[in-house]
Amino acid sequence: MITTVGTDIIEVSRIQDGIEKLKDQFIKKIFTKKEIEYCEKTGMMKYQHYAARFAAKEAIFKAVSSKLKDKYEINWQNAEILPDKYGRPNVNFIKLPDYLIEDLEYIDISLSHIKEIAIATCCINWRK
Repeated sequence: MITTVGTDIIEVSRIQDGIEKLKDQFIKKIFTKKEIEYCEKTGMMKYQHYAARFAAKEAIFKAVSSKLKDKYEINWQNAEILPDKYGRPNVNFIKLPDYLIEDLEYIDISLSHIKEIAIATCCINWRK
């Protein structure tokens, strides 16, 4: 078994600026419909939730990157980060290359944010 890890940290203001300046063009490029619905329901904390999911997608890419045959095989929409029934972040993969899905054994993700900063860490166990 091989384990890969990715971490990312981002200033919430960068995500807020992107959303306010580019609106749907930014949001729909990065986030899935379900992620947008979730973040928009969080009221005044929506930018922190968007930023945490952005950091999570970056962390996932870092953890997956050593396994990719071509860096263009995945995009922002391939990983969807939503809370499970207990509120814990869960990763749903959408349209990943078959060889990645076959090799992936387990993925865990942790998100955290404060007013100004969001951070995410991803740990993936691979079968080979």
